[in-house]
Amino acid sequence: MPGSVKAMTIATVAALVVVTAYTAALGGSGWLWFGWIVLAGVTAATVALRSR
Repeated sequence: MPGSVKAMTIATVAALVVVTAYTAALGGSGWLWFGWIVLAGVTAATVALRSR
């Protein structure tokens, strides 16, 4: 896995932790979850394209 893809994966996991902590502390935010889903989709697409 190239360094940029690894960094993107780490950022996606870190964002999941932050969004989950925010939701637990202050209540859910649909926009935060939507943003995380978009980030996860872009990360998944990047991993799929780089592994070919």
